[in-house]
Amino acid sequence: MEPAQITAAIMSTVNTTCIILQYMQNQNLQKQNQARRRQQCGDESDEDMDIDFSQSMSPGNVHIMVLMGQVHAMECQFWAWETSTDWWDHIVLQVRDDSKWLRNFRMHKGTFMALHDLLSPALKWQNNKMRAVLTVEKRVAIALWKPATPDSHRSVGHQFGVGKSTVGAAMIQVANAIKELLISKVVTLGNVQAIVDGFAAMGFRNCGGAIDGTHIPILAPKHQASKYINRKGYCSMLLQALVDHRGRFTNINVG
Repeated sequence: MEPAQITAAIMSTVNTTCIILQYMQNQNLQKQNQARRRQQCGDESDEDMDIDFSQSMSPGNVHIMVLMGQVHAMECQFWAWETSTDWWDHIVLQVRDDSKWLRNFRMHKGTFMALHDLLSPALKWQNNKMRAVLTVEKRVAIALWKPATPDSHRSVGHQFGVGKSTVGAAMIQVANAIKELLISKVVTLGNVQAIVDGFAAMGFRNCGGAIDGTHIPILAPKHQASKYINRKGYCSMLLQALVDHRGRFTNINVG
């Protein structure tokens, strides 16, 4: 079962249990009132009243079973902090011109929408009972905005009306979608002979590519920090890239 389904089932069980307990308490009060009236009238002995009370409150009592069959699960409600999405909905999507898209997202709006269409098959999820999922457009925008600006996760979250943890989750989701759908289409080895000829024209004979690497600073896991310390003394992930004579990536490796 999905986490949302498990949560809904637990909430439904709790609600049903509360209703049954309330029903049993009401039955208890009714029986006690009836017992007092009968005792005053002298209709039954105390022993008969005790037996009748214990039978009425038995877990297998037919009234409780009927009640359980008639109880409907209450609609689960979850609390969430209200945030504003006006900046994204009414300013970025509708007002900003193409030059501003290029400055803020490092690409034109047409390129952004094309990227959105390519990533939609991997990012289009269904809403659940807890909340509506972020649109594909907003998740792609968050993933582009964060590395294009020096803002923190909290600041980006305020911009798009989401929590800071949602910013990190959106970046991972979009990165996985790019790896799954686009890397194999965009980053290819290409025509090896054309690359060799291109480097030869630049004065580098028998060269199939230019390779280099860079260290990306990270916060390493505390129990494995020693595995991420580089020769410069800080924790990082190593990115290695290979490009052709035109500067286009032909191979990327991160580890």
